[in-house]
Amino acid sequence: MFAKLKQRLQDMRTIKNLCEGAESQARQAGQRQPGAEHYVLSALELADGSARRVFQRLGADPDAYRAALASQHVNALGKLGIDASGVPPATPVDGAPAAIFDSQPSGQALMQALPEMTRRLPAPLCGAHVLLAAAAMQHSQAARALRTMKLEPQALAQAAQEELQRT
Repeated sequence: MFAKLKQRLQDMRTIKNLCEGAESQARQAGQRQPGAEHYVLSALELADGSARRVFQRLGADPDAYRAALASQHVNALGKLGIDASGVPPATPVDGAPAAIFDSQPSGQALMQALPEMTRRLPAPLCGAHVLLAAAAMQHSQAARALRTMKLEPQALAQAAQEELQRT
């Protein structure tokens, strides 16, 4: 029982770090609320290192994810006929978020999927769980950026599951 309580406390710390990191990533991108893509960026920075190992397991550079997100933005503007070279970079948002741990719908969906991920693969909550949840979100900006990196959701999910079984 003590071990279970200890694990829950550790998972709550991980959620806190994940949410604070996602909020920081969103503010740096000029957004007030984080989306799933910001949670993936945050997962790549978690101390457990599991999200980075999942990328490396697939032969992908974890640091290239940010560039893949940026290319999604450029591509979207291009489809609207807007030359992205004339668009100034996003201005970081200052100040605290409007509400504690408030997210865009994609961020909310990702966070709501995490409890099921930890029940299905009972390892301590970590960055690999976040990637597993993001891989299931086929139409999110997070998933499109992964595909830009030539990471298919099924392969990412498989690598995340392998990482979780390793822990």
